[in-house]
Amino acid sequence: MVENAGRDVDGPARSDGGRPLSVGERAEYERLRSAATVRHDRLRTAGASVLLLVAALLAPLGVVAAWADTTVSDTDRYVETVAPLATDPAVQNMVIDRLTNRVVSNVNADQVAASLADAVAKTGAPPIVVDHTDALAGALKAALTSAVHQVVQGVVTSDQFPQVWENANRRAHAAVVKVLTGEGGRAVQAKDDTIVLDIGPIVDSVQNRLVDAGFEKAGRIPDVDRQIVLLQTDKLTRARDVMRLLGILGLWLPVAVVALAALGVWLAPSHRAGLMAAGIGIGVMMVVLLVGLAVTRQIYLDSVPPDAQPRDAAAAIYDTLVRFLRNSALTGLTIAVIIVVAGYLYGPGRGARAIRSGAAHATGATGRAIARVGLRTGGPGRLLDRHRRLTSGIVIGAGALALALWNSPTPSSVALVLLIVVVALAALSVVAAAATPSPDGRPSDGAAAPPAAPIGQTKP
Repeated sequence: MVENAGRDVDGPARSDGGRPLSVGERAEYERLRSAATVRHDRLRTAGASVLLLVAALLAPLGVVAAWADTTVSDTDRYVETVAPLATDPAVQNMVIDRLTNRVVSNVNADQVAASLADAVAKTGAPPIVVDHTDALAGALKAALTSAVHQVVQGVVTSDQFPQVWENANRRAHAAVVKVLTGEGGRAVQAKDDTIVLDIGPIVDSVQNRLVDAGFEKAGRIPDVDRQIVLLQTDKLTRARDVMRLLGILGLWLPVAVVALAALGVWLAPSHRAGLMAAGIGIGVMMVVLLVGLAVTRQIYLDSVPPDAQPRDAAAAIYDTLVRFLRNSALTGLTIAVIIVVAGYLYGPGRGARAIRSGAAHATGATGRAIARVGLRTGGPGRLLDRHRRLTSGIVIGAGALALALWNSPTPSSVALVLLIVVVALAALSVVAAAATPSPDGRPSDGAAAPPAAPIGQTKP
């Protein structure tokens, strides 16, 4: 008996001789069957736990890998990413101050004041006038700075600057890749962990306007001063090996994360519990990624020399560069929260049952009210009512597919898809309810109601 039960725990409860089991034998059979089931469930739970843990740990790396593949490595996407910086006030002020200082530095106000003093002295002016001409140096420099600043501001805030900014960043993209991954040719402009942008066309425009206004010294700005610092730090280069590896993995790592999570949910004894565990694990790791981005931001700002970049400009540049990465992490967190909430609502909890009951009552009442006014759904409604699980699965799967095909989904796009899915599920429930019998036992489509089954029996 024991041998037979061990070979086939799902077989008939009979002994080797084919006779029915005794009470003691049946108890032993059930005990062995229960033990085998427990061992089987424990193995599945252990395997699912390992798969879900690996998926959760790889989730942040998957998000960063997707960002590195679509934003850092792709020139067009990178240029699109940094394009808003051209109209950012902090970045514009940085460019304006840099160009203004470089133009003014080419004019020696003290020398101009000394020349003026010599000229005044030759005219026979009183000594008190000659002695105080050196006080004009500060006023001359202030006036020159104000005039140059106004001209430079007009150029930088013009419609020409965004195009120049785009072209400069397109040329500097190779330097960005070199700083982050250590790869790139010798011609890229990346030295000492610094990425510079060549804004020569803007400098030329500023020079021409200043020369036309009478500032001939503006035409002598050296070529080296035609560049501004975009990034300068020695902290990001420590992650070069990781960034290089993530760049190689590209979009394969996010796919692997999804595959591992799906396999873990399938292997779990309770798919609902496995799905909730996957959502909790990935959601926690998305929070870790967001915290890591915030910490990295502070480290980056602290490492930028003030003479290279103002802090507000450095913050604007960092926030713009990683905004798609941050949005991806927030999107992953939003999806994880939705998965956990959905898993709870499909569970046996009292609150979940109350919500499901309330929703079913509301959609059922709406459908029956529609049927009573003559808008009966008939056969299609009954078909939907018989296949509620299938139709609900199709709608939810379509929503998941829409998010998978969405180009760079955001939390708002996830919320939009969720709203559409919920509305579609409610509409299907209403259509199905419009074909169900009304409370008086008459079908809403006018057909005769089938006879009620006797007490204790079910309808065929």
